[in-house]
Parts: sequence; C-alpha cells; structure tokens
Amino acid sequence: MADERGVRRVAVIAASPVSMFNLAIPELLFTKTEVEGRPGYEVLICAPEPGPVPTTGGLDLHVRHGLEVLREADTVIVAGTGSAYEPDPRVVAALREAAAGDKRIASICTGAFLLAEAGLLAGRRATTYWQHADDLRTRYPEVDLKGDVLYVQDGQVVTSSGYAAGIDLCLHIIRTDYGAAVANRVARLALVAPVRPGGQTQFTQTPLPPERGDACADTRGWAMRNLDKPLTLGDLARHAGVSVRTLTRRFHAESGVSPLQWLLHQRIERAKELLETTTLPMDRIAQVSGLGTADSLRAHLVRRTGLTPSAYRAQFSRLGTAPAAATSSVA
Repeated sequence: MADERGVRRVAVIAASPVSMFNLAIPELLFTKTEVEGRPGYEVLICAPEPGPVPTTGGLDLHVRHGLEVLREADTVIVAGTGSAYEPDPRVVAALREAAAGDKRIASICTGAFLLAEAGLLAGRRATTYWQHADDLRTRYPEVDLKGDVLYVQDGQVVTSSGYAAGIDLCLHIIRTDYGAAVANRVARLALVAPVRPGGQTQFTQTPLPPERGDACADTRGWAMRNLDKPLTLGDLARHAGVSVRTLTRRFHAESGVSPLQWLLHQRIERAKELLETTTLPMDRIAQVSGLGTADSLRAHLVRRTGLTPSAYRAQFSRLGTAPAAATSSVA
C-alpha cells in the first residue's frame, strides 16, 4: 500500500533458486519510476528466510527481508524460480494471505506455478514461459492458460511469460498505476521498448519438431525454392515420385506435421523475414511468400503473432532506411 508520500510498495519474492534476471527486472524498472519529482515505488526483495538465497546461476544473493513485508505491499511479484515444480509452502501460504488482502499479485516466468499452487489462477486467464506451458496446463488444468502471449491480467492477478516479457509486465503495472506517459518515460530510461500490448505473442519461431529423416529432404528443398507457387499435395507427391498417401505418411514421420502444415509454416516464416528485411508492399510479400493476398497474409500473421503485418514490420524491422537493393533482391 502507498505510504504517506504516496509511494507504492512492491514486494518481490525470491523463491529459491531464483532467476537473477527475473529478480532484477522489477527492481530496475520500478526504481526508475518518478511521479512529480518523487519516487513512484519502493521495492523490497524478500524470501521465506532472510539471508543467502541460491540462484539458478549458482550464486547466492543476500536477501534482507522475510515474507512479512507482503503485508505492507501494494503489489506482490513472484520472480521466476528453478523450483517451479516444488513450490515452497511458505511462499504459497503468503500468496494466499496477500490475495485475501486484495493486493495485486503478479508473476514472471515460472513464478506462475506458485500462483497456481496457491489457487490464485483457478478459473483465471494466465500465462507462463512457452517452454513450461504444457507442464503448467497438465499440473493445473483449472487454469485458463494463454500459452502464447506476453502477459495477461485477470482481475487482481497479472502473469507474464519468460525473460523480457517480465519487462512488459512491469511497464503494464506502471502504466496502470501512473499512466502511459510515466511508463514510456521509464522505458526510455531503461533503454527498452515502450509498453507492448499483453495480447502480443511471445514471438517464438513456433519451431517445428526436429526432422527425423531425409527421404523427403529434396522435396522440402524444392518446395522452399517455390513457395511463391500454388503448391498442392499432388505437386509435392509428384516431385517426390510417390503417391499422396505415401508422401503424407513419410512427411509426417520425418517432420512431425503434414506436408501442408509444414508448407504453411514456411510461408509464414518467409513473410515474417520479408517484413523484417524489406520495404516490399504487403500484396507483394503475400505473393512472394505464397500466401496469396494481403488479406490472407494479414489473417495468417495475426493468428500466428497477434500483430498485423504493418505492426509486425514496425516492431521488428531491421532496416533504418531500407536500401533499394534490399527490396529489389526479392521482388
């Protein structure tokens, strides 16, 4: 809760072994927040037992505060931990007490497992780092898991995915408390991107399963060189010299997906690459990547990344002022 100066208190729980990066994010961003010349937040790092706390990097951090500081906090954040599957019962109990006190509760990365263990995510929308999403879903099926977003808020609870998404979560909290201007000023001071919408995806490469054979390797290579053409299952089968049925069976055995699923994945990845590295218009990118029309490009990209093509380009373009050669090379 805010003190007499109007400064909000944030308690960050370092559950052993804690991720140093996750732990540093709230301290960095909240301590840079100023409102009308005064600090916006006081940040207190705490642990079940004050003293040395192991980290996932093999070092020990000295934490001065115990979990009692949660009682005076306005916001409680659980940093990512390497013991997500063995939640500390003391942390779980403290989180339940904090939630009962109507405090805002947040987690970064695997911190979501402790919130779920405390029952705070039951029936709520939540997220965690994509590599742990299946485990969270299996262990806590009552959670409405959104496995591909940066962060999500449901009532008093805010969860983020891994690593840098913790930055987005903290900026979201700052924006909620003090407005977008303050949050964007903090982002500039920390040299990070401005506040991003929580519904934006985690921007993994959506990797396909590793290939387990090379019987279809020539056909995959041929398809990659012809993504701009309207390839069908029949076209792929004829190139491979087998029936459609045989191609589908072999393709799935080697790639883990059907031929058309693999083809769509490659086309979307090609479109993303062109958005990042060229200034081609949207209809041309759709043609070159084999997605057909600008409307089709938009639909597939929004479904895959949560962003429109123009928003994706604005976010990820690697060009300052694109040279003409970069455009003409793929035209």
